[in-house]
Amino acid sequence: MNGENSKMKTANALKVQDRDIVVPGELLCEGEGFVHGKNIYKKENKLFAGMLGMVRIEKDIVKIIPLSGKYMPKEEDRVIGKVIDVLMSGWRFEINSAYSAVLPLKEAGSDFIPKGADLTKYFDFDDYVVAQITNVTTQNLVDLTTRGPGLKKLRGGRVIQVNPTKVPRIIGKDASMVKLLKDSTGCDIQVGQNGLVWVSGDPEKEVIAINTIKKIEKEAHTQGLTENIDAFLKGGKK
Repeated sequence: MNGENSKMKTANALKVQDRDIVVPGELLCEGEGFVHGKNIYKKENKLFAGMLGMVRIEKDIVKIIPLSGKYMPKEEDRVIGKVIDVLMSGWRFEINSAYSAVLPLKEAGSDFIPKGADLTKYFDFDDYVVAQITNVTTQNLVDLTTRGPGLKKLRGGRVIQVNPTKVPRIIGKDASMVKLLKDSTGCDIQVGQNGLVWVSGDPEKEVIAINTIKKIEKEAHTQGLTENIDAFLKGGKK
């Protein structure tokens, strides 16, 4: 009986369901029985949405996953960046953020770069690279490295931009979604946590891959996404 009362109390306290889309100021729940994550504010005994997003409810925890927003750099994130400046001591990159990032010479790879070398021979203006963030200071200065497995200069292909908050869905659990994309199109695909995606392959297959990525981005909040994308790639349900 107590268990039933507890379930009824929870149901009555919640004003939204898991995966609901909410807007800023929308009432999520009432009472003291819930713990709230980021993007939610409390007023008296009520929790309200602090931004546009999708509700996730895990037992007594209520969260909001943002549906929009600029990328905020975090240490150890793998990002795709474009060279926007060549410095005396390295390169400056645009990383789809309010803050640029710097790749120091010593973090540019395994090759020794002699003093006074023409750095554009290594990374030139508008070149793209896959890099990892090694440090973010309190002043939001961002440092990169290209020393490590899979970190490299990207040659050819196309770079598209997606909402950074949708990146986990594009990658998928245990990289299942991006593997499906690669296997179905034969393209090499690199996904940056900063919302930049590089696709390289046969031009027609690149178009298919990019259209599919855009579909994932648009439908990221829906259930059965992997199955729908698999059908889309096979030429089934559009």
